[in-house]
Amino acid sequence: MTQVPVAVEGETALAKRWSLPEQASPAGQATPLVLRRDDGRLVLAGDLKRYGHPLLVDFVTGKAAHRRRFGGGRGQLVARACGLAKGVTPSVVDATAGLGRDAFVLATLGAEVLLVERVAAIAALLEDGLARARAASDPEVRRIAARMCLAHGDASRDLVSLVVDSGVTPQVIHLDPMFPHREKSALVKKEMRLFRDLAGDDTDAPRLLEAALDVATHRVVVKRPRKAPPIAGPAPRHVIAGKTSRYDLYVHRALAD
Repeated sequence: MTQVPVAVEGETALAKRWSLPEQASPAGQATPLVLRRDDGRLVLAGDLKRYGHPLLVDFVTGKAAHRRRFGGGRGQLVARACGLAKGVTPSVVDATAGLGRDAFVLATLGAEVLLVERVAAIAALLEDGLARARAASDPEVRRIAARMCLAHGDASRDLVSLVVDSGVTPQVIHLDPMFPHREKSALVKKEMRLFRDLAGDDTDAPRLLEAALDVATHRVVVKRPRKAPPIAGPAPRHVIAGKTSRYDLYVHRALAD
């Protein structure tokens, strides 16, 4: 699924683990994106003008720490959409995990979360971020990370086997597929450009929704830009909308059942 080549710099074992080439020698042809260690953290780096600062997963400090403390708890849009209410904490499969930000919020609120990511380079960043969170000095962060597990694979094709192998019971499946590109859309941020160059548009989103509906025991929630059409397929039963995005809810039965 990767569109732009990614190489690994200086770590043969990591390259083999994720089936990625090692970075070419200076005399060879360099790849546009490189996985490398920076201050003990795995980062994905490329041209600064095109992609901005190196990308990494950090569940311990920065924005993740701020949102953990001040994000709004179960009143957050993603928590409401996934059904985290008083006395109800479902298990969740985040089938388009990305950098794990939504998954971390849900795990912070007590949910067991399986993160599924199909792009090898992003899955490598997630694995590194989870390892650092599990070794954090803050015991709360360690407990949150213990509720998160990672699977590398294509959920649109292999969701059943990925879920079975993980041992997670998928009450709720969370989807955040890449919205098709438009020149004047908000998807001009460098981070989003990197994701698009890696994975392309999620043209298989209808197949992913179909797979999720077959596997989720209670509901599927799909994050969309506020004014975007729903994914092709059955109509959502409910919609929870925010200022810039919304969640389409496909409900099999109530989470209290």
